[in-house]
Amino acid sequence: MTEQTPPTGTIEQLVASRLRDIPDFPEPGVSFKDFTPLLSDGAALRAVVQDIAHRRAGSVDLVVGIEARGFILGAAVAYELGTGFVPVRKAGKLPGDVLHVDYELEYGTATIEVHADAFVAGARVLVVDDILATGGTAVATCDLLERAGAKVVAFEAVAELGFLHGRERLAAREVHTIVTL
Repeated sequence: MTEQTPPTGTIEQLVASRLRDIPDFPEPGVSFKDFTPLLSDGAALRAVVQDIAHRRAGSVDLVVGIEARGFILGAAVAYELGTGFVPVRKAGKLPGDVLHVDYELEYGTATIEVHADAFVAGARVLVVDDILATGGTAVATCDLLERAGAKVVAFEAVAELGFLHGRERLAAREVHTIVTL
């Protein structure tokens, strides 16, 4: 079991202290930002969830998490807010009628899907993920949700890789990240 200590300092310092770099993952030359150490620290996870929930209380009807790490954080935020949770998944993972979008990522292309009936028209949604990198997945998710009838209130991520300029691709949307690397 990992030793847990109460969070000290700012939420930014807490998050930065719980991220780790994994070199050459998922391919050589890429330094993957892993937030699983944050997840394994209950006090740190609680602080992050409460930080996001406090900012969004009363402004969203549903929380959407992007596969796969966004599921973990998004579901916890939805629980804290007392709202429902909707997963956005990789192609072929959801049963029933789905809407999908193809998009480009840092390392190739991908397809994401959401249930066609996941939202009532105008539902206010918060999109949550672990990392904002190039913004490709975030933009594709927001576009997909709006096509499904939702109104995207904001995009939240734990960390942002500022040098990849993903925020610029989301310029028309409200974006909040706890720490920028």
